[in-house]
Amino acid sequence: MRSSQSWLDATVLATRDLTPTVRELSLQPAGPVVAHAPGSHLQLQIGVNGKLHTRSYSLVGPPEPQAYRIAVKRLDAGRGGSLAMWRLVAGDRLRITEPQNHFPLDLNAPAYLLVAGGIGITPLLHMAQMLARRKALEPQALRLVYAARGDEELAYSQELRDALGERVHTVVSQRGQRIDFEHEIAALRPGAQMLVCGPATMLDAARRAWTAAGRPMADLRYETFGSSGRFAPQSFRVLVPRHQLDILVPADCSLLDALDAAGVQTISDCKRGECGLCAMDVLEVKGEIDHRDVFLSDTEKQQDMRICTCVSRVVGEITLDSSYRPDT
Repeated sequence: MRSSQSWLDATVLATRDLTPTVRELSLQPAGPVVAHAPGSHLQLQIGVNGKLHTRSYSLVGPPEPQAYRIAVKRLDAGRGGSLAMWRLVAGDRLRITEPQNHFPLDLNAPAYLLVAGGIGITPLLHMAQMLARRKALEPQALRLVYAARGDEELAYSQELRDALGERVHTVVSQRGQRIDFEHEIAALRPGAQMLVCGPATMLDAARRAWTAAGRPMADLRYETFGSSGRFAPQSFRVLVPRHQLDILVPADCSLLDALDAAGVQTISDCKRGECGLCAMDVLEVKGEIDHRDVFLSDTEKQQDMRICTCVSRVVGEITLDSSYRPDT
């Protein structure tokens, strides 16, 4: 069972390269552009290896009159979605949804720390711009930490400087720098919120530091692009005894999509490893689960008793239980 979507025709209006691996696309819907709040995203359909796949992309910056802006990180070792997006040129057509928001910005906090990892800057740009304009928010109550592999990968750096000035702190791993979450969190005033978007490893580190600092979990907001793992994508085998199925999941296909194609009813929503709706019980693992979600706790991931099928993968073979029960 999947959440229902209303699909709209759209045209690629323009593209521009922001970094060597990040490309911005302007998408013009057939109908009016719908106003969207910070943290919103679009879902779109893109063809990958002859099959239609659904992908989610954060909307960049405030609403514009004619088009939605998204930015796509090229992942040469990914499942093919980003490469298909990079092949799009002005005039190409695709289908999109209206904006949705699972990462809303609460405007009532006394202070904010925004933390972005790589392409995770996309939803935070609009947040930074909106918060910077709030007269009720003191300048020292807003800070953005932006981590990237190299200086050349800091997309939207000028827009961020224009909005925040010296309140932008960059962290570049090629220079041996790492985000010091403990230090950043300790500097926050009581009631402050931390909003994080980046790879699952970053979110795990942020969540551990936030918990260790004794901060309320309600004040930690996050979103992940759900594409990073400890192992490069590879094919793996999944057994579903209740359906008497033996499925080979290709490297360019998610476990969720493979189960769906095989007729196993699944429930899903975010498809980014955040909501947990797609989690299934694990009966046996011959190999190792590459947990790429931020829903399961560290303990649950170590126990390997559940897997979020939308983003997580396996090296080897896994046996799953499904919700199917025969009529009696």
